[in-house]
Amino acid sequence: RLDGDSIPVSKFDPRGIVPTNTARYEKRGVADSIPCWISGNCVQCNTCAFVCPHAAIRPYLIDEKDLVDMPENMIVLDAIAEPGKKYVLQVSSKDCTGCGVCVNACPAKNKALEMVDASKTMDIEAERYEYINSIPHQKSKLFKETTVKGSQFNKPYFEFSGACAGCGETPYIKVISQMFGDRMVVANATGCSSIYGGSAPACPYAKDDQGHGVAWANSLFEDNAEFGLGIKTGLDIKYNILQNKLQELQNNSDNAEIKALIDKYFAETTTATKRSIGKEIIAKIEDNSDQLSKDIVTLRDHFAKDSMWIIGGDGWAYDIGYGGLDHVLASGENVNILVLDTEVYSNTGGQASKSTPVGAVAKFAANGKRTNKKDLGLMATTYKNVYVAKVAMGANMAQFLTAINEAEKYDGVSLIIAYAPCINHGLKMSNSQLEMKKAVDTGYWHLWRYNPTLADEGKNPFILDSKEPTMDYNDFLMGENRYKALLAKDKDLAEKLFAEAKENAKSTYEYYKSLAEK
Repeated sequence: RLDGDSIPVSKFDPRGIVPTNTARYEKRGVADSIPCWISGNCVQCNTCAFVCPHAAIRPYLIDEKDLVDMPENMIVLDAIAEPGKKYVLQVSSKDCTGCGVCVNACPAKNKALEMVDASKTMDIEAERYEYINSIPHQKSKLFKETTVKGSQFNKPYFEFSGACAGCGETPYIKVISQMFGDRMVVANATGCSSIYGGSAPACPYAKDDQGHGVAWANSLFEDNAEFGLGIKTGLDIKYNILQNKLQELQNNSDNAEIKALIDKYFAETTTATKRSIGKEIIAKIEDNSDQLSKDIVTLRDHFAKDSMWIIGGDGWAYDIGYGGLDHVLASGENVNILVLDTEVYSNTGGQASKSTPVGAVAKFAANGKRTNKKDLGLMATTYKNVYVAKVAMGANMAQFLTAINEAEKYDGVSLIIAYAPCINHGLKMSNSQLEMKKAVDTGYWHLWRYNPTLADEGKNPFILDSKEPTMDYNDFLMGENRYKALLAKDKDLAEKLFAEAKENAKSTYEYYKSLAEK
């Protein structure tokens, strides 16, 4: 209602905390066309949901008994390999941006999605979406959540952001939130990811019906890595204090039931079970007047360890925030770093960064960048104890899932560098996932992982996931205006720089091969 200025300061939390999970109320309805499900062609692979930049299309696994009073023309299938379960693929029409990424990414021979005029189907799809989210749905017992299909039955804890239609960054965050979102803490550098991540009051980071979700905060462009490390240090202190308090309670308590619960808590490893036991412990001591019980109740949010993610773009990680990033890489602490690599400063209009490759046209490199792209990943491997992965979701979704799960599991610093096509590249954003595949198939971007735990086992820690290029390098360059613009301006210079870039890519791949063969 534009009445925000009338809210008094006294109504705000003095700690600076504001609600998350609010982007769901915007219901922008901006799409001219939206994807509609052709169920007869669907193989239930969930690829469309995996790549959706806004978590606007989702699969649901449902017990048949729960499907009552369905809206008109609701489409329901028998779930493949899930006896007694029904499968629904549903778009939130008023949250969809109409980018068409899901349609282009659909692997079915005859596409299982088609873009339809939103004015003809907006309201009925909105009714179906509201209905399907009002009934119980569940995870697959057959398909693991570490697979593309299984992961998409998990709740996204990042949904309906205001990012550009077809954004190459947001799908990475969304999938990571589906894996770890109920215990995830994010320190976000200023940039695109802070704008679509924290444009108050519409925050896309979500929570579940238990109140668990992503805690998000934004710091300055230059110090986000240190900011995230500081948050992690504080969280670890609280977690360790709680462990010591529980041990003290166990040693001093005469209550056999409480002692048994604490024994059970210390023996558990899963987040959900530790939290469940924690609730039982709190229920038994929250009315106690002794200081020890009060201290434990105060720390009730720390029964499970948090998953700390430090997120930002290449302008932050390669350039302005690199000093702090390097400090964190050298720290050995258990934090996860996600670099959304668009190869330019995206949020401020496409300036060149140290991630911008040779020959690309960008602001401050109007005649094509003349120097090589910084190999941030390879630099990080020289610490020997940092987990590093370079990923491109559209090229290899399984490799991306493997990387984020290995990174989160690794007890130390992890660095994920994710290739993210951007509107600043001058391409059709409905093809953002296909562009990732093209980048890898031409050898423009390389997929690899460096896992220090393999070295501890006497194995080679460097794993090259990219195959030999199957397409010509220039096929990729000519698909993007940031390269074609130089060709139109100065053909001789463009051909010289493109040849240099191609040779760089080839020599880099050969070097990666040599590392993988050691």
